[in-house]
Amino acid sequence: MPHGSRLIALALACAALSGCKATQPGKVESKIATWTKLHVTVGGKKDVNPVKATAENIDEGKQLFASYCMVCHGYDGQNTGVPFANTLAPRVPSLASPEVQAYTDGQLKWIIQNGLYPSGMPPSEGEFSNEEMWQMVAFIRHLPPKGSLGVPSVYGGK
Repeated sequence: MPHGSRLIALALACAALSGCKATQPGKVESKIATWTKLHVTVGGKKDVNPVKATAENIDEGKQLFASYCMVCHGYDGQNTGVPFANTLAPRVPSLASPEVQAYTDGQLKWIIQNGLYPSGMPPSEGEFSNEEMWQMVAFIRHLPPKGSLGVPSVYGGK
């Protein structure tokens, strides 16, 4: 291969590799992505939670959440004790954040059921019944104070 061709190939390889590097999105990208999820890609916007937000349902949602979601979101839904939550691109969101709380109940249930590609949020369809997913939505709407539930045992907590 001639020298010039090798340089072009090297430059293209470097450009391709640097284009694949995952970085945190900027403010504009984040706003566009948030708007798109809220208004276009996330379904269930008009679905109403049939599960009342009673203490019993919120506690049941907390237990269900702790069985599946705590690995990425911590027991409190606010990433407490999750060592990688702020290092991923995009970051694992605090479920208490205004961006997450802006979703309707139906959208939160849809995200739990279907996941949120390409964020890393996996679908849980088949893991939980509809009622259980709605109970988790009730818990997400009534999150405890950050850090109050401790660190997940998988990360050294009790």
